[in-house]
Amino acid sequence: MTVEKKVPISLIGVPLEEGSGRLGCAMGPAALRIAGIRQALQDLGYSVEDKGDIRAVPARDLALVPKALNLQTVGAFVRELEAETYEVARSGGLPIILGGDHSLSMGSVSGMARHASDLGRPLFVLWLDAHADFNSPETSPSGNMHGMPVAYFCGRAEFSPILPVERPFVEPGHVFQVGIRSVDPQERELVAANGVNVFDMRAIDEMGVAAIMRRILETVRDANGLLHVSFDVDFLDPDVAPGVGTTVPGGATFREAHLVMEMLCDSGLVSSLDLVELNPFLDDRGKSARVLVEMTASLFGRRIFDRPTRAA
Repeated sequence: MTVEKKVPISLIGVPLEEGSGRLGCAMGPAALRIAGIRQALQDLGYSVEDKGDIRAVPARDLALVPKALNLQTVGAFVRELEAETYEVARSGGLPIILGGDHSLSMGSVSGMARHASDLGRPLFVLWLDAHADFNSPETSPSGNMHGMPVAYFCGRAEFSPILPVERPFVEPGHVFQVGIRSVDPQERELVAANGVNVFDMRAIDEMGVAAIMRRILETVRDANGLLHVSFDVDFLDPDVAPGVGTTVPGGATFREAHLVMEMLCDSGLVSSLDLVELNPFLDDRGKSARVLVEMTASLFGRRIFDRPTRAA
């Protein structure tokens, strides 16, 4: 009997909150560590290296852009994370990014796009989120950069030279957004015009999450693609995970989210993962951090019948 060799995992902390417009997300990486993410993965047989937190000095070479708030700080983190994510993937590892607000995905996805380009394979992105995050400074109502990463890594929001303009982009048609339920009017038009695949909560209600995931995974497999998963806490219903600054009622249930992660595990297609927008200051005694650790464990092989019983 052969033993399956598991890919080594690297944890990368990104204490970034400046893209969100409110304080608290910088504590997300620490909360996930306290909730036991490293031990959960090690218990599943993975070799896990915690690379610590990225420390970025504001990028003063970036000119200020109206309605791209805190650009120099966000841009510095994006640069560092793009390089770190790329290096982990290039070396044969699987990066898990502990966030931090969703603007960090400008870096993690761009790093994985560079790695996929080196391999001559397409990169697909599964965006588990209440929001489409396809704004630019021109369209954003708030100017908060956590609403811009998808447009950015698809090459539709080149508003500042944060990363080289000749970098590999993600095709909008290779982005699958699941759980969407809060989209700005102009953003909605851009998502449709660019061919982003959107499965909102109505689609989940009508089709079921299993059918949606089968369609997505079949597309990635047929293209021999790499798959980056970006998991925003607000993908979940606030009753399941309250520790997020952008709560939107009517999100995914605990069981629906687990099924997504279990099907991703079965597929063997996932090459990188973001865990973002966790705000421990808004959480209920660490509940959301523990849920994210459970979801991550499901993605990496923990089965439902392996779960411990909790005291009431």
